[in-house]
Amino acid sequence: MVVAMSSSPVSNKFTERKIKKRKHADGVDTSPHTPKVKHKKRASSSGAISEFCTVNATTVLSVPPIFANNLRAGVEEMLDSMIMRYIPSLQGVFLAHSNTRFLSRTAMVCGDCPFAICNVGFDATVWSPRIGMKLVGKINLYSPDHISVLVHRTFNVSIPRHHIPQDQWIFEYGPAENDPEFGPGWDTEGHAAAEGDALTSAVQEIEMQDISPDAVTKPSKDQVSESSGRWVHHLTGKKLGDPDGYIEFTVIGQVNSC
Repeated sequence: MVVAMSSSPVSNKFTERKIKKRKHADGVDTSPHTPKVKHKKRASSSGAISEFCTVNATTVLSVPPIFANNLRAGVEEMLDSMIMRYIPSLQGVFLAHSNTRFLSRTAMVCGDCPFAICNVGFDATVWSPRIGMKLVGKINLYSPDHISVLVHRTFNVSIPRHHIPQDQWIFEYGPAENDPEFGPGWDTEGHAAAEGDALTSAVQEIEMQDISPDAVTKPSKDQVSESSGRWVHHLTGKKLGDPDGYIEFTVIGQVNSC
């Protein structure tokens, strides 16, 4: 049996309203104290997609009563506490905020709770790299199972061993500290030092004993740790990242750690 169905104009309008309401509900994040994204604008001078973007976000903040006379100062301080943290709703690391504004002329105080609940809008600058992006970072650690890279001298990146082309690069282990074959007469490149160089090192060690600890220069943050070894090209012996230690890589995943 075939049943023919026809729809009247009234039922069509009712269906359209339900669809619009469902779409609106699906796009709203009801979790409190979580910034909600309205739209993103990725900053780039060359027209390519950038890892940095500006997000027009809104959130609900519970401002402590100490800021009762200046709610804006309380909001600014609470937003400052979120800087350099990964915010899931922003899909990136929160770097800075600007154009802070109240979305309502009044704040709400519930029951005996002295905190003022404020609806706030602001522009957030976010570091949000996407899978497939090519980034450049400086190597700061060589390890047999991975390479540690620092992007913008701030963000940690790990390149696992299985993502390093094994047909081009091999890991060259460095000398162990207690290895009898490698004593004080061996340099960091694994070559024997000359007798004069060893004598000079001994003299320098004696002189260093007379220097106060405050006068000793601390190692630079840019210095690469090669105590366990380094990755070198299997044909040329060239160290990975030479000459300046920078390497270009492609983002294939993200791990968010607090």
